[in-house]
Amino acid sequence: MQNAEAQTELRGPLETTYNQWRAAMIKGDVSSWQASTAKYRQMEIHNRLVSERLQYPAAVFQIPAPPPELKGLKFLEARQKGATAKMSYFGKIDFGVDGKPSDNLLVLSFIQEGSAWKYDTADFVNLAVLPAVRTELAAGNLHYLEEAPEARPSGEVPPIPMSAPAAKYVAKVYVFCPGREVQVQINKFSRHKFANAKEAETVIGGVVDGSNEIQFTTRKLEGGTGKEAMTIRVYLVTDAQSTDPSKSFIKVFEYQIQPEGVPKESDTRVFNIDPATAAKVKIK
Repeated sequence: MQNAEAQTELRGPLETTYNQWRAAMIKGDVSSWQASTAKYRQMEIHNRLVSERLQYPAAVFQIPAPPPELKGLKFLEARQKGATAKMSYFGKIDFGVDGKPSDNLLVLSFIQEGSAWKYDTADFVNLAVLPAVRTELAAGNLHYLEEAPEARPSGEVPPIPMSAPAAKYVAKVYVFCPGREVQVQINKFSRHKFANAKEAETVIGGVVDGSNEIQFTTRKLEGGTGKEAMTIRVYLVTDAQSTDPSKSFIKVFEYQIQPEGVPKESDTRVFNIDPATAAKVKIK
């Protein structure tokens, strides 16, 4: 943990940056949002939105709830490592939705660009499943923050990605990989990393008519047996407005390992978007 003087010196600029970013999000102020947001995060958001055929930057501000304000929350600590920083808060984090918020943890991340701190992202940690941690933080015991990776700055600033083209077809890559790390790359542009996961991510740049390439690597994680089932799928989004999954997605690629099976450590495959499949897409 950094000493009290360093904490105070770091906290002020970080809070100022966050409050500027939050105000920009609420007002829909593009120039202020750009001025307070890390360039890396701006490009990440740009690429995801255009890959979902949404308008950039207008869609940046189409969020379900306003970012929480820091007023009323208990400041826990601020940490810096290199050109990265984290700031942690505890309390009733209010996202402006119905219901009474309970005491939870909010960790804000920042990247230093030149002499200025820029907002990167936020992690909301629901402590309902960690009641002992909730009790500790309420008492001022910050031991959890020493161990939690989301509360420790990495010191590594990720490179700004290339700008993605607007997608013709929106796609999602889904991975189920208990006990394993799976890295996926689609069309040599969209890169994804999953660890012990069951989740889907947007394919950056979407997929294209005809042949699409998918490369993947797998490795066993500590605690894994190497015998778990595993699935990698790519879905074409056919109707983003439908609430019926069978009408919203078409599976265009699958690599699946049954329990006790052995996945390839690396492989390259091709899947095809043919005219019949493309005809099912309702382009916005």
